[in-house]
Amino acid sequence: MRVLFVAAEGAPFSKTGGLGDVIGALPKSLVRNGHQVGVILPYYDSVEAKFGDQVEDLFHFEVKVGWRSQYVGLKKIALDGVDFYFIDNQHYFFRGHVYGDFDDGERFAFFQLAAVEAMERIDFIPDVLHVHDYHTAMIPFLVKEKYRWIQAYQGIKTVLTIHNLEFQGQFSDSMLWDLFGVGYERYEDGTLRWNNCLNWMKAGILYADRVTTVSPSYAHEIMTPEFGCGLDLILRMESGKVSGIVNGIDTDIYNPETDKLLQYHFSKDDLTGKAESKRDLQEKLGLPVRDDVPLVGIVSRLTRQKGFDLVVDELHNMLQEDVQIVLLGTGDWSFEQSFAWFGHAYPDKLSANITFDVTLAQEIYAASDIFLMPSRFEPCGLSQMMSMRYGTLPLVHEVGGLRDTVEAYNVYTGQGTGFSFNNFSGYWLTWTFKEALSLYSQDKEAWKSLQEQAMDRDFSWDTASLAYSQLYDSLY
Repeated sequence: MRVLFVAAEGAPFSKTGGLGDVIGALPKSLVRNGHQVGVILPYYDSVEAKFGDQVEDLFHFEVKVGWRSQYVGLKKIALDGVDFYFIDNQHYFFRGHVYGDFDDGERFAFFQLAAVEAMERIDFIPDVLHVHDYHTAMIPFLVKEKYRWIQAYQGIKTVLTIHNLEFQGQFSDSMLWDLFGVGYERYEDGTLRWNNCLNWMKAGILYADRVTTVSPSYAHEIMTPEFGCGLDLILRMESGKVSGIVNGIDTDIYNPETDKLLQYHFSKDDLTGKAESKRDLQEKLGLPVRDDVPLVGIVSRLTRQKGFDLVVDELHNMLQEDVQIVLLGTGDWSFEQSFAWFGHAYPDKLSANITFDVTLAQEIYAASDIFLMPSRFEPCGLSQMMSMRYGTLPLVHEVGGLRDTVEAYNVYTGQGTGFSFNNFSGYWLTWTFKEALSLYSQDKEAWKSLQEQAMDRDFSWDTASLAYSQLYDSLY
């Protein structure tokens, strides 16, 4: 099939989180499965800085943003069999960052209009048009309403993937005419209206032919008031077309046998290099060099979503155990300060690295025995899959993608790939934490078996992309 992705970010060109990883990895896996794949992204100044000498200038045209005519430059680069197209407009996209401006609504309204009008011009009319998150969620509406007169577009099937429902794109109804250049009929009849706002995500859910989330559990969770962010009623109404597909990870990059960022390499059959990595990290961060102490790794944004209010509340209790914790991340100021304080109070037990360091992240994945990820909600999560690749057992809250990817240790059968707790409370976090430490110190054989099971799990995009291929097939 001809599949066209439209997204606000995509690795290696632009990336702020999991969405960027998906757009970087899924298209090239679909190409290996025999599809013809294109991707349309904004041309940010960061893309210009890294790839400006490699991109090809195709042409330019103008698009109507309400009553205004705005410049659209089209650029292209081919990578891993995928044609990446870029929408260039320096006024909108040369901001030094991807998101967070007062006019994000106008920026991504322009981007969506330009992307839809570009399809005909680049001669890439897809069988499936796959959009991602709220920044592109109006596209199914635009294709079926504003541009329905274009005959070539009438056979296009649309898919919306929700990476995080928390961000929905809620704007004034005046945007419909002022930016998108459409009438108010679908707002007045309630289709596009939610909480007396224009809601882009609601529009995408209603107009897309299929809606996916990045894990099966998250697909069910967002149909409940607890996780639905106000749209659970709409998602229950459209439940027949909603499904979840777990993200993959790039297993070529996250490979303990070949990872270029690691000094010591290892495999599930020979974990010598993992032990060396642990000693090296302990020495590097000023922790006592001990093989017998369990090393707990944390690589994360420090936010409530990631469960760090629980961790901070319980950290004093957790640090009474014979344990070492290595943290890498930035986020809420209060969490940064709390971890820095604990790092000073327990210098032999906690190393708090309040920064972003790609190499140190890989060293933590490789060196740790346990990876702590107690998210309050988690649409998919990639860190738990990365940690398992390196034989580091995740300790997670049973929610969203964490539930779907981490098999909790079963003391009776010996099966499992990590540890989990179901009730989101400090008591159960600490209880599970102590159970994991106990197993590490008292049953080395069971621990090694869990490591092997974790490292055996297939989280490759080549496997994950088969589910997307089946989804696309179901549209025809």
